[in-house]
Amino acid sequence: MKSKRQDEILAIITQQEVETQEQLLECLKERGITTTQATISRDIKQLHLVKELTSGGVYKYAVSHHRTALNFAGRLLTIFREGVMSYDKAQNIVVIKTLSGLGNGVAEAIDGMDIPNMVGSLAGDNTILLIMRDNESAVDVCEQIREILN
Repeated sequence: MKSKRQDEILAIITQQEVETQEQLLECLKERGITTTQATISRDIKQLHLVKELTSGGVYKYAVSHHRTALNFAGRLLTIFREGVMSYDKAQNIVVIKTLSGLGNGVAEAIDGMDIPNMVGSLAGDNTILLIMRDNESAVDVCEQIREILN
């Protein structure tokens, strides 16, 4: 039910300008989905919806295009947490060791983190290389990884 409701929310906000949660509730009701304002509020958070200014001068819900480092899909976060075995840095390169076969999945999670100063990533079966712009950025990424894993 949650997945269907969230899919409908995304469809609604792409098809029309929705300014308030009450409007969103009404639109869902018209589509046969009855829910509460508290549930809509949680959905908005989970879907990373923000309000953006339209050309008509009103604010409407839209999907955020600027995610923070820890703001990525729950399933990828789980893969990241369960898959990372170790990590270390060597100057501006971060090496992440994963369970066998999870290198690409963990790398996908990392790519979704929008890490500043990351030049690129390369994933193998159980190893990921992150090339950072400088040594300090590699230290910062290792600190982010430590925070996610703890």
